[in-house]
Amino acid sequence: MVEAAWIPDAATVAAANVSALMASRGLADYAKLHAWSVEDRAGFWAEVVEHLGIVFAVAPRRILGSEDPEHPRWLDGARLNIVASCLRHEPTRPAVIHRRGGINHVVTYGALRAMVMEFVAGLAAAGHRPGERVAIAMPMTLESIVAYLGVVWAGGVVVSIADSFAPDEIATRLRITDTWFVVTQDRVLRAGKSLPMFEKVVAAGARRTVVVPTGGSVELGDGDVVWREFLGGDGDAEAVAGGPDESTNILFSSGTTGEPKAIPWTQLTPIKAAMDGRFHQDIHAGDVVAWPTNLGWMMGPWLVYASLVNGAAVALHDDAPHGRDFGRFVAEAGVTILGVVPSLVAAWRSTGCMEGLDWSRIRLFSSTGEASNPSDMAYLMGLAGGRPVIEYCGGTEIGGGYLTGTVVQPAVPGTFTTPALGIDLRILDEEGRRAASGEVFLVAPSIGLSQRLLNADHHEVYYAGTPRIEGLTLRRHGDHIEQLDGGYFRVVGRVDDAMNLGGIKVAAADIERAVAGVEGVAETAAVAIAPRDGGPGRLVVFAVPVAGHHVDVESWRSAMQERIGTRLNPLFKVHRVVAIDALPRTASAKVMRRRLRDDHANL
Repeated sequence: MVEAAWIPDAATVAAANVSALMASRGLADYAKLHAWSVEDRAGFWAEVVEHLGIVFAVAPRRILGSEDPEHPRWLDGARLNIVASCLRHEPTRPAVIHRRGGINHVVTYGALRAMVMEFVAGLAAAGHRPGERVAIAMPMTLESIVAYLGVVWAGGVVVSIADSFAPDEIATRLRITDTWFVVTQDRVLRAGKSLPMFEKVVAAGARRTVVVPTGGSVELGDGDVVWREFLGGDGDAEAVAGGPDESTNILFSSGTTGEPKAIPWTQLTPIKAAMDGRFHQDIHAGDVVAWPTNLGWMMGPWLVYASLVNGAAVALHDDAPHGRDFGRFVAEAGVTILGVVPSLVAAWRSTGCMEGLDWSRIRLFSSTGEASNPSDMAYLMGLAGGRPVIEYCGGTEIGGGYLTGTVVQPAVPGTFTTPALGIDLRILDEEGRRAASGEVFLVAPSIGLSQRLLNADHHEVYYAGTPRIEGLTLRRHGDHIEQLDGGYFRVVGRVDDAMNLGGIKVAAADIERAVAGVEGVAETAAVAIAPRDGGPGRLVVFAVPVAGHHVDVESWRSAMQERIGTRLNPLFKVHRVVAIDALPRTASAKVMRRRLRDDHANL
């Protein structure tokens, strides 16, 4: 039996955005609201568009022109630029609060719009045309948000690249998308260390860069330009409107093999992000939302849209969020909604670095990216006087969450309260029958669900071979979940071989390629194993030694960590290396990583 750690009071329920939505439909029960949202999809999304105040150049003829689960036509006939819905608010209202050099700066919506227009003018002067792709490879900063909004305003397509990626990974993303140029910065400052950024982008083969200076010393090449020199003059360029299905952003999500999937976000996807922010994270106009993230992970663009479309301010800290300085920023910036990754909370708890700070302005937390440890989440709640945690699980190809919570329902740390509004799901066992524990499948259509991939067959990835039950076309997602007593849900892990490490999804095959070549190791299998008391998975590499070679797992672990940091991502930490005589395989010689996870669950 699950036990709620937080129960909403009458004032919270009365003020909640989701309560206003229920009132607009004459519904007094959340369960009925969710049922309506999936039974009348066109009606639900029409209400969402109205509540969010989405700005159209040409209004849609119909909300849903085709109910084909794989190829629906949402906002049929509409023309829009989603950034217009971000920049429409009162010019004096705070839009971005960012910390730089130990000082907090407030950027209003009016000032943010002016900065975006300067970037748009720079794009025009550089010859950028609608539809062309511009990569952003840098931390989440004021400039990265300006560049992001500017590219979309100008009708371009942002290519999202995490600043932590090694040059090879950046090069892969540039190659897949054939970008026009890259917006980056000279270096990244983290915990007192100066890490190269511009050098990595150049090593990745970028054709041209716009470089934000932070005091690092770099030598620009032909065609490279510093940020201030790139920006254009004053003016207010008209937003380039497009159809709902036109791409605005390309993000990446690792599959189980091969190169990362390139997932286009369209003009529609931000509406899903903003809807989740409004009705699940309960973002109101005037809120201040902090979520340590990056534009290379879906939560970066999600944060931009969920905050700005709803008239809230984005709070950005200029350093790693692991220390007390971040906690002070949260207090001083007046953060009301704080997003976290569970492993970050575990680090705060182990050091006690956030204790004693005034987090009284926080209304709620939200957690995503990894499985939560309930005791860590209970600890987090206590840092702000018992505020709730909205657990949030989704994916890049969803544009937000499929499992989540609300502020009108009791919160249980480490569990999810409800499927997200507008999305229904089915849990099936290995025989394709409905079950309380098994693989989750989504019931399409919904705004936010991807309809194509740049470098893979979308139908094969998400629909081919999926079961049909109750006459429904089901969409594959890949999570293994359990439905608990009281209707709560718990995510067990991935049914495929992908894993979340530090909130970033990565394929086992990518890890195994990165660690290849360690002396004395014949072959490897990488898995994520959760601690016995719950929480995010930790990377364990199973290694088969070369015949006759001395086994030294600590030496192997050090060598593998160096390779992962250089070739893949330094944020991925090897928890343990386990020597094993042979990898378990199927009859077709596929490695059975699930068996390794199950047989070594206590590591």
